Amino acid sequence: MPHLAGDMPPELEAEIIALLEGDVLAGPVRRIDTHGARVFVGQRETLKIKRPVAYSYMNFSTAEKRRRACLREVEINRGNAPELYLGVDRITREPDGTLAINGRGSPVEHAVRLKTFNPEDGFDRIVAREALDGRLAVALGDVVAWAHERAPEAEPNRGRTISEMRVRLVGSAQSRRAVFGESAVKTYAARSAQQLARVEFLLAQRRQAGAVKRCHGDLHLGNIVLWRGAPTLFDAIEFDEDLATIDPMYDLAFLLMDLVHRGQRAAGTLVLNRYLWRLGDAAVGDRTWEMLAALPLLIALRASVRAVVGIDRATDLTGVAKEEAEAEARAYLATANAALTPKRARLVAVGGLSGTGKSTLAGALAPELGAMPGSIHLRSDMERKRLAGVEPETRLGPTGYVPEMTTRTYATLHEKARIALRAGHSVIVDAVFSTTEERADIAALAAAVGVPFVGLWLEAPTEVKRARVAARKGDASDATVDVVDRQITRGVGTMTWHVVDASGDVAATRAQALERVAASDGPTN
Repeated sequence: MPHLAGDMPPELEAEIIALLEGDVLAGPVRRIDTHGARVFVGQRETLKIKRPVAYSYMNFSTAEKRRRACLREVEINRGNAPELYLGVDRITREPDGTLAINGRGSPVEHAVRLKTFNPEDGFDRIVAREALDGRLAVALGDVVAWAHERAPEAEPNRGRTISEMRVRLVGSAQSRRAVFGESAVKTYAARSAQQLARVEFLLAQRRQAGAVKRCHGDLHLGNIVLWRGAPTLFDAIEFDEDLATIDPMYDLAFLLMDLVHRGQRAAGTLVLNRYLWRLGDAAVGDRTWEMLAALPLLIALRASVRAVVGIDRATDLTGVAKEEAEAEARAYLATANAALTPKRARLVAVGGLSGTGKSTLAGALAPELGAMPGSIHLRSDMERKRLAGVEPETRLGPTGYVPEMTTRTYATLHEKARIALRAGHSVIVDAVFSTTEERADIAALAAAVGVPFVGLWLEAPTEVKRARVAARKGDASDATVDVVDRQITRGVGTMTWHVVDASGDVAATRAQALERVAASDGPTN
């Protein structure tokens, strides 16, 4: 529990609150109190002061510590939200004894000044209203990838290891087992230990190689806002460098966990896949792809953090509010245990001529298969564009489709699929797979790694394919109606994959595909 700091008398805090609730901000002013701050939301701008409290993990017990925290908050958040964070204001004692903002007197406190945004534009509010739009999920993956690319590398041995965090969190869960339930806590402790044993060497190697960075640290949906049409990260941890000095995949895991816990698994799968695509070759070289092996553990740890914090906050509540808070905390621990439940990796290949709906089906299947948040979805069109160094929507000329480029594209699909499968993550690869050799090669990859394989071949009438291709806008595929006609003329040879009728809607095609996948138990289906 926190204690109030002694350097701010209650009457001074009350005076500051009265000032900020007055006319220093264009009104009306709405006040929000959190465990570490008081936020005064005006019509156009917001002022935020640190509360004079001290926790085991956050210490704002002196005016100097609060001043430094305000400066640090602006410093670390301006990189991701330059238009939101305006600076740090001084709250001064004027010669006449009154308080002012940036007056001529001596400062008695400091406040972070931000642009005010509509709370309904927070991603926590957005996902509470509706399923997160695919376009926004893709943009979110981009934004997180860019944030991690520019995040500074950590000093050697800075930050807590995943093993250390797990020990703390298991201890915290065990001390609260009266609320969580003995069985749930035992499951969490045992499964997290098993998962850590699998990946501890990889985590140590990543750390030694300099992968640990100064990240956001608190990357849940409540700290992301849709600002001027784009996802914007804000309110990064400023009070404890070690808490935010972490492997970027642990940072991402908080967001993925939050999406899954709120019933937005499809969005979580989209975010993960776009994040990996956006990082490009660097994510292979620095072993981010191999970190898929650790992702279930990282998601579970993030869920258990929310569970423990939820129990602590419930201690200040009574009645129905207390019961609801404790139930939500137990739900987070259930999410942690679900993430830690072993899932067998499998490889699904989705082939078909242009316009049969390969990418649409693969995207619909991805959230249904494998470990949280869902399968890796590798799309040949996306990898071809990445190899060409262009954005997905940029059309390629003839040189983008010469045999050499196609060979490189399929080689990339194989390489990434192999890494993900060996990490224990299911993979869906969607490409035309128009030749018997291409189909045999992807099946052989599954056999070499030792995972079940199912090949799905999508069929649709010619006019349906032509109409779908003609209607495409802003898509990674460059196929045209002429391409469809040429593919039909060339043929596809002997088909041994499961043929799926893709002439109907996505739901019908998905249902057929899931039946085939569920039946694919052996490594060579």
